[in-house]
Amino acid sequence: MYQDKTISCRECGADFIFTASEQEFYAEKGFTNEPGRCPRCRAARRQRNNGGSRAPREMYSVICAECGAETEVPFRPSGDRPVYCRDCFSKNSRY
Repeated sequence: MYQDKTISCRECGADFIFTASEQEFYAEKGFTNEPGRCPRCRAARRQRNNGGSRAPREMYSVICAECGAETEVPFRPSGDRPVYCRDCFSKNSRY
């Protein structure tokens, strides 16, 4: 049903093959557009967007509402709800 297609990369201009198996995968996932970038440009773009360029997560120092231990959490506590350390949260978590 699917046949290999040659597509020109919109970023670098190089030709690349959109294989029949890739086309089938795209169809299974419900993707309607063909890839516009070659695999190398896609990987580079993914690296730029998701790679090591993220800033480190800001941590906030708090006192655990259950055991009183000092701990850090990745969100700014609002003060209207208790905040727990990792161990106490795990003991009390229903998930």
